[in-house]
Amino acid sequence: MKLPQEFVARMKNLLGSEFEDFLDTYSKPRYYGLRVNTLKLSVDEYTELSGKTFEGIPWTKDGFYYDPEDNPGKHPYYHAGLYYIQEPSAMAPAEILGALPGEKVLDLCAAPGGKTMQIAADMKGQGVLVANEISQSRVKALLKHVELYGVKNAIVTNETPQRLASRLRAYFDRILVDAPCSGEGMMRKDEQAARSWRVYNSERCVSIQTDILEQADIMLKPGGRLVYSTCTFTPEENEQIICRFLENHNNYELVDIEKHSGISSGISISGYSYPTGYCARFWPHKLKGEGHFAAVLQKRDGDEYIQPVRRFKIDEAAVKLAADFFKKYLNIDFPEQTELYGTGIHSVKPDFPDMSGMRVLRTGWRLGTVDRGIFEPAHSLVMGLLADEIKDTIFYNSGDVELDKYLKGETLFSDCTDSWAAVCTGRFPLGWVKVKGGMMKNYYPKGWRRNA
Repeated sequence: MKLPQEFVARMKNLLGSEFEDFLDTYSKPRYYGLRVNTLKLSVDEYTELSGKTFEGIPWTKDGFYYDPEDNPGKHPYYHAGLYYIQEPSAMAPAEILGALPGEKVLDLCAAPGGKTMQIAADMKGQGVLVANEISQSRVKALLKHVELYGVKNAIVTNETPQRLASRLRAYFDRILVDAPCSGEGMMRKDEQAARSWRVYNSERCVSIQTDILEQADIMLKPGGRLVYSTCTFTPEENEQIICRFLENHNNYELVDIEKHSGISSGISISGYSYPTGYCARFWPHKLKGEGHFAAVLQKRDGDEYIQPVRRFKIDEAAVKLAADFFKKYLNIDFPEQTELYGTGIHSVKPDFPDMSGMRVLRTGWRLGTVDRGIFEPAHSLVMGLLADEIKDTIFYNSGDVELDKYLKGETLFSDCTDSWAAVCTGRFPLGWVKVKGGMMKNYYPKGWRRNA
């Protein structure tokens, strides 16, 4: 591939004797990875289900390399949300963040959602996960993945970091800032990154990154952990950003990231004495992945969060309709805490923050909508369930013609009794159908359907 000459010259100066090995990677195939969604099944269960032996990605506990000829994005298991397809090095930042069940965690630059899904799996449905994306076009992919992977404890926002910081001061235990960057590390994966390199220049990115980190600092609790990451090589967007942040925030310290499996130490920055070797660099000529950078910042002290009074919006008539649906069609109890947003009913956590006035696209687990006295289940409801939690299910194997037709949005036929039912592959739902008179009305989301 053709690389920008200015980029090549700078990398030669940066890498010295390693430059030829680095340059050689652009003539070699890239690596492909997927991460098992442990909200739905364990790694061992997925390995048994797939019937294949995968090579593990060494810097994450649930990621694997795959052969692109396998084309996992076409398999029904992808549509069941059993795994997320993700570049291998990109799995490292969320793993380094180390989110725990019950914590309050922010993914500040979250689209398209791979790192959010990884954080959600680590949290095991417990605690509060805020996934924010400032771009209105990119946030749609984030919202889809939250639904597809059955995440029930997330708040999806489409806000600026500044507005979030004005509401959530000192709120989060952990924050991931996978910052917008010049994208140099993705040039082998995506030739568009090479073509747009001059547009998303480092100087422009540094200004954005610096401001995002300032807002993240406001939102992090004392004792909290902040992970900053990029997919670029330039020190100005990586170690230098960290040094300047530490220079202006003496209540933070760098935490050493374990170096293994080809992960390298960060480089030193002239004029600063901070231990930037504690940072981590993912060089494509040293490991099986693309270029990435990560740093861990620990906050020692600062402001304390004051929890405002949270007022939940409740409509008893709408809740009764939803609860009746659960009783009639599901094998699980209706959630204890629900909230109404417009016509939508959501299962929410009691410790969700007050987000009134913010651009919120999803709060918790969307159960469905109530319109003119009728409850209609949401796709996110069925994606947060397993087959044995649904009373009426229709099972297809991965190679069945009917399953392909369902994913294309076609109408199917069944001898089932009239009911809301879930189409499943194995014990994993794919979506709803409404059976009436032997005909199954297809409720698979229009925007998700396969092309004919």
